[in-house]
This record gives sequence, structure tokens and C-alpha cells, in this order.
Amino acid sequence: MLAWKRRSVFFNYNRIFDRCGDQIRRSSIWFPRSSLAMASEGVLLGMGNPLLDISCVVDEAFLEKYGLTLNNAILAEDKHLPIYKELAGRPDVEYIAGGATQNTIRIAQWMLREPKATSYIGCVGKDEFGDRMYKLASEGGVNIQYDVDEELPTGTCGVLVVKGERSLVANLSAAKKYKIDHLKKPENWVCVERAKFIYSSGFFLAVSPESMMTVARHAAETGKYYMINLAAPFICQFKDLMELFPYVDFIFGNESEARTFAQVQGWETEDTKIIAVKLAALPKASGTHKRVAVITQGTDPTIVSVDGQYMVFSQVTEIPITVIPKNKLVDTNAAGDAFVGGFLSQLVLGKDIVECVRAGNYASSIIIQRSGCTFPLKPCFQSE
Repeated sequence: MLAWKRRSVFFNYNRIFDRCGDQIRRSSIWFPRSSLAMASEGVLLGMGNPLLDISCVVDEAFLEKYGLTLNNAILAEDKHLPIYKELAGRPDVEYIAGGATQNTIRIAQWMLREPKATSYIGCVGKDEFGDRMYKLASEGGVNIQYDVDEELPTGTCGVLVVKGERSLVANLSAAKKYKIDHLKKPENWVCVERAKFIYSSGFFLAVSPESMMTVARHAAETGKYYMINLAAPFICQFKDLMELFPYVDFIFGNESEARTFAQVQGWETEDTKIIAVKLAALPKASGTHKRVAVITQGTDPTIVSVDGQYMVFSQVTEIPITVIPKNKLVDTNAAGDAFVGGFLSQLVLGKDIVECVRAGNYASSIIIQRSGCTFPLKPCFQSE
């Protein structure tokens, strides 16, 4: 049997140290690929549920009216459906292209600044909201390839903000009608073939697990990177998730999702470092790439585990974040999506993991100081 040795490493500014204090070359620990000057066209593809965020600042009475709580995300029931019309009638309403995967792809595109470096696939309705979201999502340079359903309206998400914290109410509607037939059309499959990195939020498992498995197998067969996000605790209970997992090269999640995943797997631990190691060490269908597990923890350090190709060793590191003063906090909506978007923007350029996490932290810090998944015209991130 091969020995499996755990080696802890610690991040301090621009250096990584092992447990004995010896500096380790970052490129040798992570990915010994040369950095690229710019992203190629279509290098990153996202597939998910596009939702038009309808965002408003509300009071606690509004939440109570619809039985909602802060820092929570739910699927709309019949009693919640009037929310969208009520929000649309407010003078301060904002319409923002949303949905977890679409948020991530838009952020990555913003960070990369190369037109059509990213592509996105999902389903919208044939209506004004669908047209509005296409304009919002594509104007930043993303190559949008929406399937258009003529029966259901475009999916929406009510974003209710109270003192910087949010409550999300999603009505998937047309987003849940996505079919693999759209993916297989030549004009859409070319996005898959062109991409070197493919990403989906776990939410897409509730819509088209067949599409996710198809591109995951394609990635394994062609040496590409396939990446997913645990997305929400309830996703961790999906059977389709574990069928997909052998093809996953990068797995993202927050501490709550990671602990739920561990509970479902019977690991009997809540230690996010141990969970990260176990996530990275789960069996893979292809040995082409190491699996990387990335667990965010709010204002606590980000946990990263990289599992060697043959499980000879596993490395774990804690990477601190930049804490934003509470008086600058506007809206935490899409903070996790932004982290992944920033991370992926550097990954596709061949940067090492520490640099990817640094970019993710930067993107997230920008998003929480603004309303929804919006951002300045240009990023100020300086890659090392």
C-alpha cells in the first residue's frame, strides 16, 4: 500500500512554510504550469440556472409578511409569488443578472478583461426579463448561450436586503426546463470543446444532472478541469452528486456545506481541515489532475487541500482573508459566487492556488461592498 502522509502548510504574505518552518516553492506545491499573459477565448465555461435578481432594501416587517429569515435561501412557494411584483413596483428596485453559476462566470470575466474568455449556458423564458438578463450578462463580455423556453417565464430571485444581510427567494421557472438537447447542438457544444475549465454550481444538479455528467466525462477524457460547488447543504444529500464526484477536479463550498457533506458521508467530524483532506482524497475517475478542495469560512481563513495523484500525500493550508469593516458592508449576496469567480480567473491563467485564493478574496471583498453581484468598471487586483 502507498503511504498517505499529511503535511500542513501555512500561508504568510507571499510565502508558504511547512510545519518545520522551511519555505516551500509555491510552484512545486501547487501547479507547475507557466502563467499565461491573457485568457484564450472560451477558456472557461459555466452551466447553471440563470435567474434575474430583483433586489431591494426592505425592512424586517417585509420579511415577516412572507415568513422569511435573513441569511437564508429558499425556493419560492405559492405564498411567496407576490413578492416579485411587489419588489418590481418599488422605486429603488435593481435588476441584476443572477444565479450562482452565472454570478461566478460574470466575476471571472470581469477579472480577466478579455472579451469572451468565458461562456455560459442555461435556460430562460421568452420574455422581457429574459431579454433584460441577456443584456446584463453579456455586456461584460460573457458569451451567453441561453436556451429559450416558450412556456415558462424567466426564473427570478427576490433579494431582500436588511442592514446589509440578505434573504433569497428563488423561483426557478424556465431555468428548470434546461435539457441536454440544447447542450448537444453544434453551436453550443463548441463552447464545451473550446473550454479548458468547466464549472457548475451544485444547484444545476436539480435541473440537468445528465448535462453535468456529460461534460464531466468529456473533461476527464480530454484532460480538462471539471469543477463544482456544493452550493447548499441540501445539495450534499443528492445521489447525483456522488455519481458526479469521481470526475470533479475542484470542489468548492463553505463550512456549513462541508460539514453537511461530512455528516452525509458518515465522517463523524466537523473539523473543516479534516473534511477538506477527505474531500480531496475521494476516488477520481482520472488521474490526470490532483483534486483540490476549497472551503471558505466567512471571515475565517480559507481551507485548501490538494491530494496527490496517487494519494502519496495530501497538503492542507489555511489562507487568511481581508476583513471588511462592518460599516462598509452593503450586501452579502453573491459573496461566495464572487470568491469562486475570482479564484477561477487566476486558475485559467495558470496561477498557483495561493494566488487563486487571493483573487477570490479580493472579488468577494468588492461584491459585499456593493448591491448584488455588481462591480466597478475595472478590477484593481494585481496578480503576482
